Amino acid sequence: MQVYEELVARGLIAQVTNEEEIREMVNNGKAVFYIGFDPTADSLHVGHFMALCLMKRLQMAGNKPIALIGGGTAMIGDPSGRTDMRQMMTQETIQHNCDCFKKQMSKFIDFSDDKAIMVNNADWLMPLNYIEMLRDVGAHFSVNRMLTAECYKKRMEKGLSFLEFNYMIMQSYDFYMLYQKYGCNMQFGGDDQWSNMLGGTELIRRKLGKDAHAMTITLLLNSEGNKMGKTAKGAVWLDPEKTSPYEFYQYWRNVSDADVLKCLRMLTFLPLEQIDEMDKWEGSQLNEAKEILAYELTKLVHSEEEAKKAQESARALFGAGAGTDAPEAVLNEEDFNDGVVDILTVVHKSGLAASRSEARRNVQQGGVTVDGEKVTDIGMTYTREQMETGLLVKRGKKNFKKVVVK
Repeated sequence: MQVYEELVARGLIAQVTNEEEIREMVNNGKAVFYIGFDPTADSLHVGHFMALCLMKRLQMAGNKPIALIGGGTAMIGDPSGRTDMRQMMTQETIQHNCDCFKKQMSKFIDFSDDKAIMVNNADWLMPLNYIEMLRDVGAHFSVNRMLTAECYKKRMEKGLSFLEFNYMIMQSYDFYMLYQKYGCNMQFGGDDQWSNMLGGTELIRRKLGKDAHAMTITLLLNSEGNKMGKTAKGAVWLDPEKTSPYEFYQYWRNVSDADVLKCLRMLTFLPLEQIDEMDKWEGSQLNEAKEILAYELTKLVHSEEEAKKAQESARALFGAGAGTDAPEAVLNEEDFNDGVVDILTVVHKSGLAASRSEARRNVQQGGVTVDGEKVTDIGMTYTREQMETGLLVKRGKKNFKKVVVK
């Protein structure tokens, strides 16, 4: 299986301008492609993860990545997916963020020996002459057509500034400049960038009479249709100072059963045959799949050493028979009915809830985990054998007991 076919099999490709030509270029290592990253923070986050993994896959197949840092476009702000205007940043803040990005990207992309390059669009956007830009570039854009773009339609309801309206033109100009300066013949981006990307291919065609291509990556959504990469504390960052390797590991360890196999396909470099085998897994086997996912992604972003430490810490806190520092609660034989005990009894008799009705509320509200897995089914039961090694039961963030049977 060649790289393009693998991207399709992994569910990574959303839209392409010319599938036949793109397949030919990518499979034969002829693509010089770019992905843009606006430096709106001092760390990349899980939302960038798909793009970084795609760049790594394509570079491994002999294609050349260009990481475009949006030092210029960040002065404007991308309206895609926004209902409000982004906060303005100083040039000093933008430069600091750019420096942080390169350090993190180097874990995914090999920048040695010109195998990949990083460029900043501020180099050509900042010196632009406004009148020349309007005449040379603006003349090729139809306002009517721009307003049909999804990113603008959403903002039109609440008001779209002229500043942000120029974002599509700036991004299109980036592709035009990269085509001329570096022979860049393809742009990749999130599926919400499709209109901006087509603007670039059209500008190259009109100005240079040449063909360039665009391909969008499937957005990383959970089974409920929401973007992944957010927690109650905010974004899941790739910088270990902002999101620790353990927190990063736990984020992936706690994805839902419905999302784990999709994440394994789209984000890890495990062979598809191995992941296909996991399609048959169910129940506790899916927990093993989540451990594999969390380990592989933590290894990729941080290191194998950090992945091992995070896994050991998680198992020590949540694993059956572990949690040696947790206070112990003992169940008796009379707590079991036909060899099993229900979750409400476990929570109540362990002292984590004052009554069965309180235990019921805790479970129904999603406040109870057993060995790191959230329990929301009040009918959940556990066998005597499961209880013998002990279950780590948590209510809320700070109340936990190691529940055993004697």
